[in-house]
Order: sequence, then structure tokens, then C-alpha cells
Amino acid sequence: MVLSSIVDITARKRLEHRFRQAVESAPNAIVMVNESGTILMVNAQTETSFGYSRTELLGQPVEVLVPERFRGGHVAARQAYLADPVSRPMGEGRDLFGLRKDGSEFPVEIGLGLIDDENGTIVLSSIVDITERKNAHDRLRQALTEKEVLLKEVYHRVKNNLQVVSSLINLQAASVTNAETADLLQQSADRIKAMALLHEKLYQSKDLAKIDFNEYIRSLVDHLLFGYGAHAGNIGIEMAIDNVFLGVDTAIPCGLIINELLSNALKHAFPGHRAGQVSIAFSLRLGEYCLTIADDGVGLPEALDFKNTGSLGLQLVDTLTHQLLGGMDLNRTAGTAFTLRFPENPQ
Repeated sequence: MVLSSIVDITARKRLEHRFRQAVESAPNAIVMVNESGTILMVNAQTETSFGYSRTELLGQPVEVLVPERFRGGHVAARQAYLADPVSRPMGEGRDLFGLRKDGSEFPVEIGLGLIDDENGTIVLSSIVDITERKNAHDRLRQALTEKEVLLKEVYHRVKNNLQVVSSLINLQAASVTNAETADLLQQSADRIKAMALLHEKLYQSKDLAKIDFNEYIRSLVDHLLFGYGAHAGNIGIEMAIDNVFLGVDTAIPCGLIINELLSNALKHAFPGHRAGQVSIAFSLRLGEYCLTIADDGVGLPEALDFKNTGSLGLQLVDTLTHQLLGGMDLNRTAGTAFTLRFPENPQ
């Protein structure tokens, strides 16, 4: 007796046909290989991307599509992948390249997928030619580099021009016989120098949008101490400054405020060349910057309202404080202590 078993495989054939249609119409190159790395199937985009006909690729090792210098490593990586096969991107964090029939190489991104059938595990690779994306990225990077060079040159020239103006004012101050006029000119020169220092730090910075304010404050203090000469030699400076980086729009007003308050302390807090101490603290806590400049000198007159005074320097401090959307407090205990608080990200 002969027994016959008839299985209708129409549905399976229909699914297989749909699968092949999906692979063939995929916008990316699709390469299917078996566990030994032999190419079983490719689509039309593979022919376009690599320059081979599919008959040339079928039955070939997949390494024929890999640049020769990477083939040894690719075999080992393929075997390691099959030992723990999961769907994932290939070569994350590394630059990958495909090899065309004509020997030229092109950058690619590759995604790996798995298909299990009765013949074993099939690895499906989706290969994207990213030449245009990489070229666009390279053009953008070149444009950014050129912009950085230009911006550094602008900062450098602004710094040089400000230093020239500061020097001219200092020369004029040296030739003035009226002490009050000479002092006003010196104050103007110091303000310009404070801005010149800031632009100097900007063009020396790796991040042209932000300035290392710790370093800037120390340079500004050195400049002012040098400017006040022998008198400043009796004054000790104590600094507690966090590693804070400020944008240009914040650094300029903040730098000018430090220049004004420190200059006032050096000039007025210690009359008669008396010794004293000035402290500068700058920190960032909970989204708020805090700057304190204090001295143990003679202090400000009790009747003086520092927010409503004829002093140009203190008027400038008040204006710049509002520009930073901040607030300024004055403590007259044991000398003078100005504390400025302003938001890290003003709205």
C-alpha cells in the first residue's frame, strides 16, 4: 500500500514572493549571507551601490564587499557575531567602508538582522551609502573651522584696538597736570583694559562662545594691582573662584563690575598706604551666580546710597547689575562687602 501526503505550500510561496519583493524594492543595499559568510541573495540597490551584477555576487564570500585591509578582522567579527547573534548596528563607534567592483571605497552604515530557517541562521545586512551625508558633514565642519578662525581674528583685533585706546588714554593721563582729570582718564583706561582682557581670553579659549572666568578674574586682578603700584603692595588679595565659564553677553558686564568694585577698594578702602585685605569670591549654586568683593578697609560713609550716587563707577555698577537681571547687596560690617547675585540663565 502506498501512502501519499500532499501539503499545500501556496501560502508559503506567496509569503516568500512578498519577502523577495520587499527586499528587492528596499532603498538600501540588502545582502543575505549564511553562517559561513557566503552570499545567498542581494537586491537591485546592492548592484547599484557596489557595481556588481547579482550573478557575480551570489556564492561569493561577503568579504568581497569589504576593503582588503579590513577582511581579516571582518571574518573574526562575523564569527563572533554568530556566536551571540542579535539584531543591531554593525561596528558602532567605528568608520565602516564598502568596496566597489572598481576598487573604490565608500563610507557605509550597516544594520544586522537575523532570519532562522530549516537551513540554519541567515544574516541579513542592510547597507546604507552615507557618502553624501559624510561630505555634507565635512563641509559643515570646514565651515565651522573657518568661522572659528574668523571669530578668533575678530576677538584678537578687538583686543588689540582696545589696548591701543587704553594706552593712548594712559599717555594722555600722564601728560595731564590736574590730578582729578588724570584719575578720571585712568579709570576709563582701566575699563577699556578690562574689556580688552576679556577679548584676549576669548580668542585664546577653545570654546569661542564662553570664557574661563576664573582665569579672567585672576588676570584682571594682576592688571589692577600692577596699575596701583606700590600702594597695592600693602594689600593682600584672597580669591575663592569656582571654575565657571560665562558667555560673552554675561562676561562683559560682570567683568566691568569686578573692575569697578576692585578699583574702588584699592583706591579708597586703605588711605595713607595702610595695609589691608581684599577678598573676591565667585560661585554658581542652584542656577544662580554669586559674586562677592569685600575689604576690611575704612568702609563707605553711612549716608551714602550706592544705588543713587554721583559716582560714575557706582552708577555703572548699578546699570550693569540690572543688565544681568541681578541684585546687589552692601554689607558695611567690618569694612565693605558688595554681593552680586544674578541668574545663570536669565529669561
